[in-house]
Amino acid sequence: MNAKSILKHVRLLPAIMALGGTLFVVKAAGLVRDAQAQAGSATQSTTAVQTASVDKSASDADDTESSSSEVDVLTSLSKRRAELDVRDHELNTQQELIAAAEKRVDDKIATLKTLQSQIQGLLVQRDAVQQKQVDSLVKTYSSMKPRDASRIFNSLDETVLIAVASQMKPDVLAPILGQMQSEPAQKLTVKLADRFKLPDPPPAPAQPVQTASAQPTSTQPPAPDAAAPSAAPATPPAVAPPATNPAAAAPGAPAASGK
Repeated sequence: MNAKSILKHVRLLPAIMALGGTLFVVKAAGLVRDAQAQAGSATQSTTAVQTASVDKSASDADDTESSSSEVDVLTSLSKRRAELDVRDHELNTQQELIAAAEKRVDDKIATLKTLQSQIQGLLVQRDAVQQKQVDSLVKTYSSMKPRDASRIFNSLDETVLIAVASQMKPDVLAPILGQMQSEPAQKLTVKLADRFKLPDPPPAPAQPVQTASAQPTSTQPPAPDAAAPSAAPATPPAVAPPATNPAAAAPGAPAASGK
């Protein structure tokens, strides 16, 4: 190879190097663009993945919160149902206790009514027996002589004496009262008179009396004020009419005396 060819090649070397540099720059720029495009794609992919992950996390959180709320509601309903069941059981128990107590009360009332009827029957029998005894005593004392009957009446028990004397005829009782001692005869007469006497009514309450205001001292009493209301007089207690003496009612009966 001659020197001319070598010089020619040496002249072309800068151009070749410049062309190679240009191609390298272009290739490097293409590689940078590809790298940027790949980086952008990777970033978009990462963003999309992150967004999807966030959306999934939010959805999972919503589902979890909804599930937790549903569980709370179901738990509250279950507790309320259990409380209502317990309350219903308590009410049923109370109703059963009340029904049992009412049955016991009804049974006791029926027993008391039976006892009451039995007691009333026994009282009627007792009254009949007592009346029979009193009738027998009345018949006995009525057939006795007044002097003998009066001696017994002087010391006879007051209850029996009144029961017997109240059923004796006046013409039979009068001679006996005439032969009795004064004090027993008087007591018997009063008891017989008061036997059917109504009790006295309660006394009327005393009306308040208005007191006069303080007046200056004077030698003469103050004149009554016509405008001042006068105190109403106290109502006297009711007086029972005088009892009729059975002995005095009988015609020709002697008065009670100490003979």
